[in-house]
Amino acid sequence: MNIFISTWIKFFFLLTPFFVLSMFLSLTREMDALQRRRLAVRVTWAIVGVSLGLFLFGNALFRVLGITVDAFRVGAGILLFLSAVDLVRGDTSSRTVPTDGDIAVVPLAVPITIGPATTGALLVMGSEAYTGPMTTGLLSCAGLLAALFCVSAMLFAAAPVERLIGRQGLVILSKL
Repeated sequence: MNIFISTWIKFFFLLTPFFVLSMFLSLTREMDALQRRRLAVRVTWAIVGVSLGLFLFGNALFRVLGITVDAFRVGAGILLFLSAVDLVRGDTSSRTVPTDGDIAVVPLAVPITIGPATTGALLVMGSEAYTGPMTTGLLSCAGLLAALFCVSAMLFAAAPVERLIGRQGLVILSKL
């Protein structure tokens, strides 16, 4: 159970749910409630598919590309640090968002929800989870799914959350 909770907490914060929520609200400002719910469903399926793919098949990808987990861990750590610094500084120049076409997969699922640092963490943690006992891998995968569905629940509750804490509150939360 400790593995499940640990994985859930790590991925919940790696997925930057408050930033995702603020971007979702910004990109869906002109949509009605039904359109937002449909978009939230498509975003959920996209983040689940991409996350599970990276988490479950990271070892195979490393073998095919000839990359060691340790070498990739260093690069993923650097990307995670740079993403955190970018979020704290509030630099939006690297976050240009196209608004033409369907926004469920690009940009909401990838790269807003699952950015480069989260991708690296998914690959590294997935490769580590499945090198030990099978229960460790299953609990880690369940923790990841729990984190993904928490982010999804936030997308479905976007309008009430926006009314409750307001735009300024979302900006503050996205910095955390």
